[in-house]
Amino acid sequence: MQGRLPAWLAVFTIFPAVLVAGQVRADITEEGRYLTAAAGCQSCHTDPATKDAPFAGGRAMKTPFGVFYTPNITPDSEQGIGGWSRDDFIRAVKTGVSPEGQHYFPAFPYTSYTRMTDEDAGKIFAYLQSLPANDRPNRDHEIAAPFSWRFLQAGWKLLFFDEGGDDQALPTDPVLARGAYLTNALGHCGECHTPRNGLGGIDDSLFMAGAIGGGEGELVPNITPDPATGIGDWTKGDLASFLETGMKPNFDDVQGTMGDVITYSTSHLSLEDREAMAAYLLSLPAIINKIEKPK
Repeated sequence: MQGRLPAWLAVFTIFPAVLVAGQVRADITEEGRYLTAAAGCQSCHTDPATKDAPFAGGRAMKTPFGVFYTPNITPDSEQGIGGWSRDDFIRAVKTGVSPEGQHYFPAFPYTSYTRMTDEDAGKIFAYLQSLPANDRPNRDHEIAAPFSWRFLQAGWKLLFFDEGGDDQALPTDPVLARGAYLTNALGHCGECHTPRNGLGGIDDSLFMAGAIGGGEGELVPNITPDPATGIGDWTKGDLASFLETGMKPNFDDVQGTMGDVITYSTSHLSLEDREAMAAYLLSLPAIINKIEKPK
């Protein structure tokens, strides 16, 4: 009959396993921190007026349909996502459905995040769950009927949402593939830099060609490689540097919403990833589309 391990030996047997498990959790959380920055979560889910409450929501997102207020995504059990499971989070991020089964408005860029891998979404969740909980209450959106009717979002999805992304294959070049993933799935750049139709659907014919009513009502520039109206005269180095510093090749610095994207998101990426994003953007079809305020 096999005897039990002595107590002292059991400690030495279990202790390394505990250390390994703890290191794995720490690694996942650290990877989640990087992916959270790449996904731009802090810049959207932090009210500029109360930057001391990161991820606690409340930022006003002005759109042609009204004002949307970003929710609290700290691990508070009442106001945040403290009561969510990992599967709840992945479902919300990739399909636009809440744990209660409600459809999210497409002001939340699940239409881009749907291209994210489950593994990366899970790591973002692990990082967010490691943050201090904040009980800041969520604000109701200021949008009028019929756009405020959530049940209509199911129909909107039938028209404009491809779960998992479209059927277009990623570039075969590994650098371009990485850049496409960072730009389209995590960075969701097309959500602001592509115009929308009257129902809020993305106009793919002008992909990345700029928009009049983009982030918080600002003019959003054309970032296709058109030399006249886009970034065709930028080099890969120019773009990679811009994503880190916010300084354009003409030494003008970026302002507004994109300034926050630089501060909280792209400036935290590695040079390799910023160069991959730059290479991908410069590989896109050039589209002539000069963005001007309507007269």
